[in-house]
Amino acid sequence: MTIDPVNFAAILAMGVLTYFTRILGFLIADRLPKSGPVRVALDALPPAVLVAVVAPIVMSGPIEAVAGLVVLVLALRLPLIATVVAGVAVAALLRLAFI
Repeated sequence: MTIDPVNFAAILAMGVLTYFTRILGFLIADRLPKSGPVRVALDALPPAVLVAVVAPIVMSGPIEAVAGLVVLVLALRLPLIATVVAGVAVAALLRLAFI
């Protein structure tokens, strides 16, 4: 099996950049202020990343949209694990019923 040198270079570059961005976080974390606007921005990152990952999935079809709404409502009342289990169960049951 052979690999095209351009593809190999692209994969290698992506690996190096991924490693660099992860290490950079460790290197500059001590230099960032622990309060103020930087702290507010850092506190907003986890929910923003979660929404960026989940939103395209929820918008991909009606079954996923219904499961997303169920998860949204249950997340206000139930612990995380119960919310995840309920969301997966609703999506599975709807797929079983309609596909």
